[in-house]
Amino acid sequence: MYAVIQAGGKQYRVEVGARLRLEKIEGSVGDTVTLGEVLLVGGNAPLIGKPLVPNASVEARIVEQGRAKKIKIYKKKRRKGYERTRGHRQPFTCIEIAKINA
Repeated sequence: MYAVIQAGGKQYRVEVGARLRLEKIEGSVGDTVTLGEVLLVGGNAPLIGKPLVPNASVEARIVEQGRAKKIKIYKKKRRKGYERTRGHRQPFTCIEIAKINA
């Protein structure tokens, strides 16, 4: 069985036991979170939401809280003496899917 969930403005296809990185979710490592925005539950008899599947949820355990690798932003305009350098590290939450409730 699999499900398609929506979290942080993105959609993910998940199965039990799968690990994935989402946008930051409040909580500490080891906590259980419930993701309620389920768009589809697949299997032998798939359930398709309009837009969400009623009474469906996905339970997951937080495995890691962290920040992604730094990306560098560099701007330059030639012959003008304009140069700017910035960096950004996006916070993330790594979760492991424990259960799909349909």
